[in-house]
Amino acid sequence: RYFQATYMDITFPGNHGVTMEKRGNVVLLKNITEFQELDTAKTTFISTISHELKTPISAIMMSLQLLEDKRVGHLNPEQEELSNSIRENSERLLSITGELLNMTQVESGKLQLKPKITKPIELIEYAIKANRVQAEKFGIQIEVEYPEDKIGKLFVDSEKIAWVLTNLLSNAIRYSSENSRVIIGARQVNGNKEIEMYVRDFGKGIDPRYHNSIFEHYFCVPGTKVQGSGLGLSISRDFVEAHGGTLTVESEIGKGSCFTLRLKA
Repeated sequence: RYFQATYMDITFPGNHGVTMEKRGNVVLLKNITEFQELDTAKTTFISTISHELKTPISAIMMSLQLLEDKRVGHLNPEQEELSNSIRENSERLLSITGELLNMTQVESGKLQLKPKITKPIELIEYAIKANRVQAEKFGIQIEVEYPEDKIGKLFVDSEKIAWVLTNLLSNAIRYSSENSRVIIGARQVNGNKEIEMYVRDFGKGIDPRYHNSIFEHYFCVPGTKVQGSGLGLSISRDFVEAHGGTLTVESEIGKGSCFTLRLKA
């Protein structure tokens, strides 16, 4: 059984009738077992479907790679355009299923961290490498800000934190105008006890009303033309918070956005 608890104070007028004195508490329990079971069934369903979808998508990608192999034969311009479209949509679908699997791991409590000592620059280089093709496509210049002085190391699950940085950098590129720049960097703060890694773009920016909502599952900023699942930022925050860190955003309309994740050094 699952219950949602609400606590209320019981107060009465004091001796002089001016102040209120606390005399006890009322605890209201609402049975939410049915909703919890539905939520568990939803998580299981999404996890199963996402896992099953990855196999046929991978088969499509492999077949497409064979089709584009010039040893099999050359494609005419129209066929090349179609194959590029198939690849882009397959990659997008594969990315979405991966995000759904990550989300179900968090929701089901099965998120397992495999921490190891990692240099921040290694995580940054991984994110840049993963987004190089996308950046070149839109003419985006990626600038790295990294202190010349020795910076501390992190004890984190490098795959998951690298995934977070990759997602943040991908978002920054997609929401930037063509031929602009994006900054990714790291610095030590709070007396060198913590390390911040950040991604800054100079795009349209995010309305302050949505600064909290963008970290919710499936939320997309109204009016945006960039397609997405609305899961990347929510999963990123879950991954960072699982390490005892924080993920925050600073943004102004017309001045771009800066996403910062802070972790213990």
